[in-house]
Amino acid sequence: MSQVPVTPLRVALVGNPNCGKTALFNLLTGARQKVANYAGVTVERKEGRFATPSGRKVQLLDLPGAYSLDSTSPDERVTHDVLLGRYPGEAAPDLIVCVADATNLRLHLRFVLEVQRMGRPMVLALNMMDAARRRGIEVNVGELARRLGMPVVETVAVRRGGAQALIELIERTTAEKPQTPAGAAAASDDLHATVRTILASAVTMPRATDARDDAIDRFALHPVLGPLILAFVMFLVFQAVYSLGKPLTDAIGDGFTWLGAAAGAALPDGPLRSLVTDALFGGVGTVLGFLPEILVLFFFILVLEESGYLPRAAFLLDRMMVAVGLTGRSFIPLLSSFACAIPGVMGTRSISDPRDRLATILVAPLMTCSARLPVYALLIGAFIPHRTVFGVFNMQGLVLFALYAAGIVGAMAVGWVMKKLRRDHREHALLMELPSYRLPRVRDVAIGLWERGAIFLKRLTGIILALTVLMWFISTFPSPPAGATLPAIDYSIAGYLGRALQWPFAPLGFNWQMSLSLIPAFAARETAVAALATVYSVAGGDADTAALGHTLAQNFSLASALSLMVWFAFAPQCMSTLAVIRRETRSWRAVVVSFGYMFVVAYAASFVTYQIARHFV
Repeated sequence: MSQVPVTPLRVALVGNPNCGKTALFNLLTGARQKVANYAGVTVERKEGRFATPSGRKVQLLDLPGAYSLDSTSPDERVTHDVLLGRYPGEAAPDLIVCVADATNLRLHLRFVLEVQRMGRPMVLALNMMDAARRRGIEVNVGELARRLGMPVVETVAVRRGGAQALIELIERTTAEKPQTPAGAAAASDDLHATVRTILASAVTMPRATDARDDAIDRFALHPVLGPLILAFVMFLVFQAVYSLGKPLTDAIGDGFTWLGAAAGAALPDGPLRSLVTDALFGGVGTVLGFLPEILVLFFFILVLEESGYLPRAAFLLDRMMVAVGLTGRSFIPLLSSFACAIPGVMGTRSISDPRDRLATILVAPLMTCSARLPVYALLIGAFIPHRTVFGVFNMQGLVLFALYAAGIVGAMAVGWVMKKLRRDHREHALLMELPSYRLPRVRDVAIGLWERGAIFLKRLTGIILALTVLMWFISTFPSPPAGATLPAIDYSIAGYLGRALQWPFAPLGFNWQMSLSLIPAFAARETAVAALATVYSVAGGDADTAALGHTLAQNFSLASALSLMVWFAFAPQCMSTLAVIRRETRSWRAVVVSFGYMFVVAYAASFVTYQIARHFV
């Protein structure tokens, strides 16, 4: 009986971005993993452990996704150095598992060949084989292994047991010497030509798929029609947010009104009753009511992503982004920022040029993240009439589209200014994968919606709940003195603090309640809704979303509401984003510049909006 080695087998998992590498890592390691950063950089280091059938322990390293080993981006540089054993504190791997998307081998095999030239034991994991078969792609695994000179195994990272063959192969391969590639793969320096030769002998592609993609792309990627189609698609998405999400939001608001009334009737009059009805149902419940609109927005974004359209949007916008001082590689981080600026800022690690990366980091917070949506939905619902324009379009959806467009235009303007301030105006070519068009899988979209909803609920039960309770406390205490003639809230901590903050924001049309709501919103933008709901609920208003909108319409002018919406479009109202900017850039100067320019832009834009609106609207 052979003895199992005590030393863990060190295996590196590499591949192009979006090849399913991380899903395979999670399948292999389960919960037995830890996440940190590589020393000296902000690139994430993921390490996990599992055991082979013989009991051999395996230390698995999930290296950052890379398109090439020659790149100078932080992510790809780390991958290159770790594979060669040149990274400080990191031993070279005993085995490399290169993951390739079986539905797009034309792109992924080039990287496989590049990694193979390092001369280390290597296995190719053909991931997403189930999706490849559904599209009519046939892969001769034996011929592919012979041509490449390495073991090839099929995997399905999203299915339990989908990596069992890989686990068995890992143990066998480490004891073997690297094989010699057959044919063109052995001698050619032209990797693209080598890939074409290998594909011709080992892979059969359905011609119908290529013809269909080309037919669609003639319109979707047309230099004139393409941008118009993209603008129209996004316009329809924002129309749907109100058309589909608003009825559900109103229903949730009515439900919380009933629950708040029932809870209030069951509790004696006093602070506890006020906490439950005003803070929990009036504040947190109001924010929760906007979950349907957030999910509707992300449903369409996920559908566009799963269909293969979003990478084409990056291609369409590349020329425009280069003109304003950004790069085509900025598109994906900026797109991620529509969910949250934090992953958007972190996603800039794939940008090789440090100045392009910094420019993208500084404009990413201007993208309209999901945390802004509750604020927009509340104010639009309260002040913009629910009627159609030209007999088709929803006016509220038009305003929401305009706010999203304002963030994009603002980001382009800031990028253009930074471009003018730069001495080096070199442009960098965009290399991006354009996947085949496909029908989105219901399961994948459902999982994406579940994850987005879970993130929102986690924030709701965490920081938003804590800040709402704090807002209730400072709005309730201290109690008014005997013989007080003003509303009780005017004598509270919130009343004094709000009036102290009002004077710098008075030129923007903000009353003291609006000024006060900006403080908790600095930690989480959604908390502005909870803060306004709590303050007005403590002052004697109702708790539900519709009633809050009616209360705001009585206390705000339309000019003030428009000014507040514009403020949230540009203001640096996110402490977590600033913390991530500090971590990614390792510079307090970048944090100060980001906060400073966004504050100035927000103040100036809100001031102009209010002054124009109060005279002409």
